[in-house]
Amino acid sequence: MSNSVPDAILRQIESSPHCAKSLTLYALVNTLEHEAAGCLFKLTKLRDLDQEGRQLAYSLMELMAEGKNSGKAWEQARQRMDELIRNG
Repeated sequence: MSNSVPDAILRQIESSPHCAKSLTLYALVNTLEHEAAGCLFKLTKLRDLDQEGRQLAYSLMELMAEGKNSGKAWEQARQRMDELIRNG
């Protein structure tokens, strides 16, 4: 999973946990956990991202559309993101 979307986001968050790009991607990851609520995400936040960040965001949305935003690897990546943001 070293080249996966969650891993790319982890690398971003590890490099700069409190920058707008990291926080926006982290917010999107967490939003995808709430499918019953419609995965509400303010799309104008995509403007805070550079092209690379937007591509990661789009890839996250594709993972959700394919039903791949679950499972052990996803949960481990999300938990690591939580730690990085909290302790960054």
